[in-house]
Amino acid sequence: MVRALARALVFLVVLAAVIGGGVVWFLHAYRAPGPLTAPATLVIERGSGLAAIAAQLEAAGIVENRWVFLGGTTLDGGDRALKAGEYAFAPGISPAETADLLARGSNVSHKITIAEGLTSAEIVTLVQAEPLLTGDAGDVPAEGSLLPETYQFIRGDTRAAVIDRMRKAMRQEVDGLWDKRGNGLPVKSPQDAVTLASIVEKETGVPKERPVVASVFLNRLQAGMPLQSDPTVIYALTDGKKPLGRALTRADWKLDSPYNTYVVAGLPPGPIANPGRDALAAVLKPAVTDYYYFVADGSGGHVFARTLEEHNRNVAEWQKRRQAAPPNPGDAAPDTGDKTP
Repeated sequence: MVRALARALVFLVVLAAVIGGGVVWFLHAYRAPGPLTAPATLVIERGSGLAAIAAQLEAAGIVENRWVFLGGTTLDGGDRALKAGEYAFAPGISPAETADLLARGSNVSHKITIAEGLTSAEIVTLVQAEPLLTGDAGDVPAEGSLLPETYQFIRGDTRAAVIDRMRKAMRQEVDGLWDKRGNGLPVKSPQDAVTLASIVEKETGVPKERPVVASVFLNRLQAGMPLQSDPTVIYALTDGKKPLGRALTRADWKLDSPYNTYVVAGLPPGPIANPGRDALAAVLKPAVTDYYYFVADGSGGHVFARTLEEHNRNVAEWQKRRQAAPPNPGDAAPDTGDKTP
């Protein structure tokens, strides 16, 4: 009996030593540098179990032995949930560091850039076309409610969530600029500011011109003059859903629409696009000028005038340049001498 107990005790000691040594080996191998020699990116799909993840990591050369990853993860905190997502792995990353990374979630981000002056319908089309996002973008938001910007996202984010971020960013931007607005502006509300900023955004693509263009429209509002902005007519014709694809005509300027600022006094009933930060800032902190007119200069910018007489000379000069180098047939007509009181 004594010998049997002694043999059993020896066996248990040896077994414990073997198990303990195995645990030590597992944890050492689990924390040792892995085989990866160059940065690698891997997508862990939703619903992947621990065994499937371990096999995927081994196949990608991120861990040397899937069983080490499985055993080490179990021994070193198996209660952690490894998350699906897209991951960038550094060379030599250990199985333990790999598990930590997968427990934190995706570390690869992507971006979508929304240009200033797009309509809400155009923005929704862009977001809907992004293949790394999921779900439907939803209904087209109100015009002028989305902030043009570059937005970071991770693979699998929803399109609706990205649109919502744009909406929140616009509210925050408008609220902040409205609180710091200049005195005596003829815009009565943040919505009016967004509406005028959308017109400024569509009138010029030259950043330094925005405060000056804004001053022209603000001066015209103060004087009770119609804005006579071609982009508002284009919006009335297309409802912001597509480019006009042709030049405006004099008949277009007579279009019966609340968005046609040639026939309707003051601001249109709402924005005609989604203005960016600079256009919003230009409206709420405009340049101080006595300009009431502007016309294209033929090089992408504009020439500004204080009086109708001066403006008509600028228009005549622009028409000479236009005759020398006709614009593309699909281009919208630049601002002309029809901007009269």
